Amino acid sequence: MKRPRIARAPRRVAPDDPAAPRARRRVRRVRLDNDLRRAQLIQLGMAAFSERTYDEVSIDDLARAAGVSKGLLYHYFRTKRDFYVAGLREIARELLDKTLGVTHTGVPLERVRQGLDAYLDHVGGHARAFVALMRGGIGSDPEVAGVIEEVRTAYVDRFLADIAGSPLSGVAVGNPLFRIAVRGWIGFIEAASIDWLSQPEVERARVRDLILEMLVAMLRAAGASLPAAP
Repeated sequence: MKRPRIARAPRRVAPDDPAAPRARRRVRRVRLDNDLRRAQLIQLGMAAFSERTYDEVSIDDLARAAGVSKGLLYHYFRTKRDFYVAGLREIARELLDKTLGVTHTGVPLERVRQGLDAYLDHVGGHARAFVALMRGGIGSDPEVAGVIEEVRTAYVDRFLADIAGSPLSGVAVGNPLFRIAVRGWIGFIEAASIDWLSQPEVERARVRDLILEMLVAMLRAAGASLPAAP
């Protein structure tokens, strides 16, 4: 007569047991707060769109890199375009926070010099993101253009605020040519910065001084009486 087989309880495997890799493990997914998850996805999108063009990045790639499903990604961003615009807005916010959030001292031209140093430092350290912001990636999209326009307007307004109470403010009041000159100078900064990033052999200080000299020349043409850039 055969003896009945006694079922053995499964052996418990200690974490440091050599057999642990063969043991069945449960993988816990970390559940993040909605705002935290969205911020995490935006950071991922900023990196992806900075390294590749808009058309080269797919939602499948983004979901795979984030370790989430496409459905969850679409829960936060209805389309790839929405995801892209959210990333651009974050790049723009960081740029303005790092460059306009600094208190400058001295006469107006010295404050401008300090601002340019902060700007070029940030741009130099975040080259791909800056180029992605300023060049856009989906053609003449009005929302993308609006993000870039907000950045430009913020710089023009900061410049006008910095010259308040100085002799320059008297020239600026009621002089539309003055604002046009400042706006044109902002465009020059963008173009010069993008070109400088592709030519790292040019020292940052030389680029800054060139930009400052261009400002002096443009403001003189708009009717301001200014000394040469120090």
